[in-house]
Amino acid sequence: MKKKLLLYSTSFFCGMSIMAVELSVSKLLAPYFGTSQIIWTVIIGLIMISLSIGNVLGGRSADKHNSMSRLYLIIWAAAIWIAIIPFVGKYIVVGIIGLLFMFLPQNLLITGSAISCLVLFSVPLIGLGMVSPYLVKLGVTDIENTGKTTGKIYAMNTIGSIIGTFLPTFVTIPTVGTSKTFLIFALVLNVICLAYFIMNRIKPVKTSLTFLIIFALLFAPLSNSYAFWRDCVVEDESVYNYLQVTEDKDSVYLSTNVAFGVQSVYRKDNKLSGMYYDYALAAPQFIKDFRSGKKIDLLVLGNGTGTYAKQSKIYYPGIKTDAVEIDPKIVDLSKKYFDLKEDEATIYETDGRTFLSDKNCGVYDVIMIDAYHDITIPFHMATQEFFSKVSEHLKPGGVIVLNINMKAKGDNPINRYLSQTVKSVFEKVYTCGLKTSTNELLFASNDSDMHNNFNENISSMNTSDPLKNVFQFVNENLEEVTDSSLIFTDEVAPVDILGQKLLNTMVQDETSDLKEMINFKEKGFKGLLDMLR
Repeated sequence: MKKKLLLYSTSFFCGMSIMAVELSVSKLLAPYFGTSQIIWTVIIGLIMISLSIGNVLGGRSADKHNSMSRLYLIIWAAAIWIAIIPFVGKYIVVGIIGLLFMFLPQNLLITGSAISCLVLFSVPLIGLGMVSPYLVKLGVTDIENTGKTTGKIYAMNTIGSIIGTFLPTFVTIPTVGTSKTFLIFALVLNVICLAYFIMNRIKPVKTSLTFLIIFALLFAPLSNSYAFWRDCVVEDESVYNYLQVTEDKDSVYLSTNVAFGVQSVYRKDNKLSGMYYDYALAAPQFIKDFRSGKKIDLLVLGNGTGTYAKQSKIYYPGIKTDAVEIDPKIVDLSKKYFDLKEDEATIYETDGRTFLSDKNCGVYDVIMIDAYHDITIPFHMATQEFFSKVSEHLKPGGVIVLNINMKAKGDNPINRYLSQTVKSVFEKVYTCGLKTSTNELLFASNDSDMHNNFNENISSMNTSDPLKNVFQFVNENLEEVTDSSLIFTDEVAPVDILGQKLLNTMVQDETSDLKEMINFKEKGFKGLLDMLR
């Protein structure tokens, strides 16, 4: 009876740990590779491959050895490997990215996430994949009860997997972080091994020592820093994002990716940010007879820490802003580090599309859509159905401004899809590429005179107005979108695939520029060292 109870418990806790590790893998890799469906597919696929290999090896090993001690040694080894990941994982990932960036930049995110996943997690998951065949072999004592015993073993494994799905996402990762989540479930696996050795009166010296070390590490001041080479004011994790706040003498920045991209910025002197937010302030100028003091209603979908809302209040004092931000931790950061005040925005903690679907949602003069991360675009906020919903919440003559923060040299298919999708809903659509960044802005309205309105409004601006030159740049770089044949819909929206292709192009552009700068092929690492000097 004790043996069966131990076997069922082992199945339960191994199933729980497998799912917990799988979800923690995604959180460990997300700051570097994003959370797109493609990255998730890579992670899940490689984990399933590892488990399948483990199933095959476990079955063969169980037939050959049929040893409980061997099974628990395998689990113990997997526990040790998982416990080491928090200490070496991020360094290995950064090293892999660096090597790929220099030598194999094609499909960097996909290749990088795949190699990182294989190097860090294939061994322990192969080990845990060996457990179920072993348990079946050890648990079946008579032919008549084979199905019953096997069913119970797999049922306990599945129940454990269910719990292992919810615990990391809603409890351990938001509470103690990804690193200690790995340690918690490594400890769980170690406890199973410890229980076996004690029950069988085997001196568990090594297992006990491992238990004590992992247990002590849970209470140690373990660094959760992913950007270990950078000084961060705040580095944290939420259910939705990796969060990084950095600061210099002039500004405070929020990033949700370790390597690149800024999601929000706060200028301490309240001057223009020097980023795309400044150009997006042109949106109200497309409204007929607009003046800076005119009262208008603004909606921001993807508020971040409130850069656009704050700047809008500074330069358009009559504005009233509703701001939607799904991540409560980002909302907290906006108040603590980015000086977002209550009179600058009324914040709603929900999904942007869900907010628009609420029957109490009002109508607005300007709707700013800034929900696209550098390497992740939420497809449900990029479709024809979404923009139709946006249109329903615009006042007559109202304007939307969309930040498309993915721009590379040459053709940009995802930008064409997005702009033409918007064109399928709105009468007039204009894009404006920003030369100093990878951002492209899109302005749209059902007012056919929106461009004339813009010309008239900015022509009356005072030449000393700091926005005058910004808006003049926008005016000179507006390109009308006339085609609407490429459309994202809720049914078909390959934003992840197109986004990955564009990112691949962007990375290759960067690597070619870097290699040319240091003449890498001719000078090798000497050229790199000379440059660093």
